[in-house]
Amino acid sequence: MKKITYSKDVDVLLIELSNEPIAYAEDEGQVILHYSQDAKLVLVEILDFRRFMSNETVTALLAS
Repeated sequence: MKKITYSKDVDVLLIELSNEPIAYAEDEGQVILHYSQDAKLVLVEILDFRRFMSNETVTALLAS
């Protein structure tokens, strides 16, 4: 895994899996999956992240 970023302002967790350019995305409700041209998963975007995780979990994820 390359990088995990949490944006408190918009309550979104971004999980970057690759540095490949994003060609398209698929909306799966609270999760947006971003893919490269050859259909490799590049980025996972989780919307309204705090609705699914406790404050302790968010803190632990950001600390690692």
